[in-house]
Amino acid sequence: MLGGWFLWFILFWIVVLISLFAIGGFFMFRKFLKRLPKEDGKSDMDWEEHYVGETRDLWPADQKELLEDLVSPVPELFRDVARQKIAGKIGALAVDEKVSSITEDLVIRGYIMATPKRDHKFLRKKLTERQVNMTPYEHLFN
Repeated sequence: MLGGWFLWFILFWIVVLISLFAIGGFFMFRKFLKRLPKEDGKSDMDWEEHYVGETRDLWPADQKELLEDLVSPVPELFRDVARQKIAGKIGALAVDEKVSSITEDLVIRGYIMATPKRDHKFLRKKLTERQVNMTPYEHLFN
């Protein structure tokens, strides 16, 4: 029979493994849901990739640098996903507005719109560090 410290050790590892499986399953399920096609036949991720590909030539080097600086607070593990989502939103705005080049205004608007409300505090802090006037963007924060 199991007893003493070895029993507690086994129970501890059972709890840890179940917790890790649950966390991993949660993130895999979220990714699966983003890959499901919508009514138009494309998923959210397909549209992100479409807009990024369509506007790839419109990005000047300084705006790429701005995007990298804005996503720098995102933990490294999630940074690529965040960058793709934000660039997709900026690309969608650029296509809708038929611009010839990505501007700082477009990057900031797309970044605000692609960022979840819970992260707006960090976004405001980053924009303040860059000395960006947020008055024209206040309506996007609401």
